Formats: sequence, structure tokens, C-alpha cells
Amino acid sequence: EVQTQPQGALLPPQVAGYVTFENVTFSYPTRPERLALDRVSFTVTAGEVVALVGPSGAGKTTIFQLLQRFYDPQHGSISIDGVDLRDVDPCAVRAALGTVSQDPAIFSMSVADNIRIGKPEATEAEIMQAAELAQAHGFIAELPQGYDTMVGERGNRLSGGQRQRIAIARALLKNPAILLLDEATSALDSSNEQAVHLALRELMKGRTTFVIAHRLSTVRDADRIFVLDQGRIVAAGTHHHLFGKDRLYTHLAGLQDLRAAV
Repeated sequence: EVQTQPQGALLPPQVAGYVTFENVTFSYPTRPERLALDRVSFTVTAGEVVALVGPSGAGKTTIFQLLQRFYDPQHGSISIDGVDLRDVDPCAVRAALGTVSQDPAIFSMSVADNIRIGKPEATEAEIMQAAELAQAHGFIAELPQGYDTMVGERGNRLSGGQRQRIAIARALLKNPAILLLDEATSALDSSNEQAVHLALRELMKGRTTFVIAHRLSTVRDADRIFVLDQGRIVAAGTHHHLFGKDRLYTHLAGLQDLRAAV
């Protein structure tokens, strides 16, 4: 179990977003015999965009779960701005993070209240500004009661693209130092995908960002790409550096018909 220290360390009041994994080894409690991560080490600088690619089960989601301190590694350390996460209250760790996933959590409440989760004390003006940046204000204004429209169970009165943009507005309102994007566009059709991409580009500005994507076209502009396989980082570099030189990345790119030239 994740333990909280009675008098643990604190993250800086303004988190810059430096992230370090140092020789991290981890197995899930239900599968102790299988290494989900095997001696993984990397450092990500503040504001850097890093993409995680690899086959299913390679360790991408595990990195996200450890960053959110849902688990602690059995060996090695994970730090944000030089502070070991083991010494920080999990709630404080998660306060520094924002997440947008393939299937975001949308609750049976109004549009405004769903966005306000990112910052409970937010004003109506702040909520509207976040929605505008997230390319969401247009469709929200056309809903029957606008921002007061009830979205239904799990947001079932909204389309997939609309739910994604509400989740992005929520993250913009929270204004986290570190952003985790988990397959954030993989379930969208082409018309929605363009709007969500514009919203994500706004959200990523000035933030340390980790991106998981099977669509390699969404990660080729990352500052660095980490290629994972069987719990290890087997290659790292830009798309141009990896394509044609790293066999696994080139294979994955070939499956997507992604060319070396952008």
C-alpha cells in the first residue's frame, strides 16, 4: 500500500515540472512475478513534451500510474522537482498533475460543474475562459441551458469530442504543472479530432507533458519519444531520429503508415 508520511516532504509552491525516474523497477501486486517496469531511468525537463510509444503491456500506463502515486516502485525512485514522491502526500502529488484520457470522467451534473472540478472555487468567467481555450464554448453555448445543461450519466448527452473538450477545459482551469495525456484523441472521428488537437495544443503550452498514443501521428512533434518494450525504454529520440533507425519504432510507424518526412 502507498504510505503517507506524517511529516513528509512538500513539493515547491510553484511546481516547475522536472520529472526524474531513477532505476525504477515495479511489479503489480497481482502479478509480482512479472516486471511491469524494469530499471527505467529518464529525466524530463520543465516544459518538455515526451511521448511514450510501444506495444500493449510495454509499461506506458504503468509510468502514468506511478507518476500519480497510485503505486510506489519496489526499487528506484521517482521525483518531481527533485522531491522523492514517496515522501509526498499522494493528494499533493496529484494536485500538480492534470490528466486527459481516452474516456474522461464526466459526471451527471451541469457542464459548468464538470469543468469546475478542476478548480472548485472558479468563477463563471474563469470557467468560460477555460472552455473557450478548449474549443468548447461554441457547442456549450448551443446546448439548451448553456453551461447549466445537465450532461447525463457519464456525459451520455454529449458526443465523444464534446466530452474530451470538457475534460480539457477542466485541466486548463486546474492549470497543472505536469500534464498526462492518455490516448486523448484515439476514439474520435476526424471532425472532432481536429478541434480536440487545437484544444490540446493550447493545454500543453508551457507544461511538462507526457503523451501515450498508439496513433504515432499525434506524437511525431514531441521533443522526445521513449520507445518501451517489456518494461524497458529500448530507444529514445525524435521521430526523425528514430524512424528507419530503431526497428521497433519503425515497425510501429509502418503499421500507421507514418513517413519519416512530416
